[in-house]
Amino acid sequence: MNQLQLANITLVLGAKRIFENLSWEIQAGQKIGLIGANGAGKSSLFKLIEGEHSPELGGSITRARLITTGYLSQQPELDLTLTAFEAALAGNPRVAEVHAELERVENSLGDPEVYGDERKLQSALEVQHKLIEEYHALGGDSYPGRVRGLLLGLGLAEGELGKPLSVLSGGQKKLVGLARLLLVRPDILLLDEPDNHLDLPGKMFLEKLIREYEGTVVLISHDRYLLDAAVTHIAELEDGKLSVFEGDYSSYIADKEMRMARQEELFRAQKHEINRLEASIKRYAIWGKIYDNEDFARKAKSMQKRLDKMDKVEKPILERKRMELRLSGWRGSNKVLEFSNVSKSFGSRRVLSDLNETIWHGERVGLIGPNGAGKSVLLRTVLGTETPDTGEVKIGPSISIGHYAQEHETLDFNQTVVDAVRYAGEMSEGRATAFLLHYLFTYKQVSQKIGELSGGERSRLQLALVVLSGANFLLLDEPTNNLDIASAEVLEQALEEFEGTVLVISHDRYFLDRTVERLLVLEDGRLTGHFGGYSDYLEMKGKK
Repeated sequence: MNQLQLANITLVLGAKRIFENLSWEIQAGQKIGLIGANGAGKSSLFKLIEGEHSPELGGSITRARLITTGYLSQQPELDLTLTAFEAALAGNPRVAEVHAELERVENSLGDPEVYGDERKLQSALEVQHKLIEEYHALGGDSYPGRVRGLLLGLGLAEGELGKPLSVLSGGQKKLVGLARLLLVRPDILLLDEPDNHLDLPGKMFLEKLIREYEGTVVLISHDRYLLDAAVTHIAELEDGKLSVFEGDYSSYIADKEMRMARQEELFRAQKHEINRLEASIKRYAIWGKIYDNEDFARKAKSMQKRLDKMDKVEKPILERKRMELRLSGWRGSNKVLEFSNVSKSFGSRRVLSDLNETIWHGERVGLIGPNGAGKSVLLRTVLGTETPDTGEVKIGPSISIGHYAQEHETLDFNQTVVDAVRYAGEMSEGRATAFLLHYLFTYKQVSQKIGELSGGERSRLQLALVVLSGANFLLLDEPTNNLDIASAEVLEQALEEFEGTVLVISHDRYFLDRTVERLLVLEDGRLTGHFGGYSDYLEMKGKK
């Protein structure tokens, strides 16, 4: 069943044309991953479907009868005075409405005017029966428990359920917004990066929810592992055009490479044919004039008509502009980092318990664990901003640390982009501007304040500053969180070529598989080591 149809949609925002003559059919039950570079217009497409943007004249959006949509934006609007649990509980107001109606009907059954009138009694009992059925379908008396289980499954801690939304992080608010949507169960879920800030158990929980959701799901995501595990179709928005493919992300990329190769082959063959026709037209036109011969002139015109009617094959863009990231690094000490009997507590809660671990030169080590397990605390002990209660953190004597912070807290939001680079690299404004162009910043953006940048732009700036640090030991905290897929791939390649050592906290399983050679898992205050990437770790866990 065709639930939603976009036909010949053109969207212009300000002076920018986002897409033109875009058409798309969304069928019932599809699980679609919407991908594309940052700024391609993915969020704008969702807002257009929701009516927040209006298409130019000529385009149309058609919904099947009674079809409902639910939209999770990157920053959901919620009542910040409510607790996380209260906000989620209120996500489906129909539950409270049905409960109130049910109480009213049950109370009416004790009214003599009702139970004394067989017709009224029968009507009230029928209404009660329908309400009871709907109430049970919505979760009934188990609804609060279902809400709690959903929030915990997505990654909120038990202690956070009773906290006001005003004190929770942006990522935690997003989890509440996602829970509210899932409780309403619209026919089509539109999810804008729902996986951001989820830990690994939360991402697995989300995958299961998407796969098992009875309706249709369209999600914007840069998580390639999620796109392989949960979706049935990929829709890529590129250069204002939408390409739809049946299958997961890895299959789509393989298919796209084959299509691009075939298009390049057809383009070259057609170009050869066009050049041949143009040469013949020119030759016959000249002969027609020289010899005053109508046959030559007719042949030239006939060939020109054939050329004009030819469906031109577009030249494929094989190499798109990407962020340029080169991490130089240098040899340094053989023993880069050592934890010796390190423990750390906050009040009665022990976060790190007697840790002993060594990281050697050249290693790529991933650090994983549930949200709140203490991964960021561990990183802060390495940086020296957190002091262990017992034990010692030892850094090699010729080790220089480069730090990428998850929440971009190493950046001064009041500073301009170009000044941040000028001071970090001790360079002129001109050189700093030229340097930033390699990180996909425009001339206009380099003079903006860092606080005005998007999450992806701040991430690219932070990576640029890590490069300028010249460090040989990189501490990376969720470096791919705001990067699009192309930029994440550039980072993966740069880390592969990096001379130094890397310790990375990440919930990006695809990224871990492509970059790390061993994992450290932090759970219950203790570290356990496993060789290989995330998939190797998952396979090992499955065998236990």
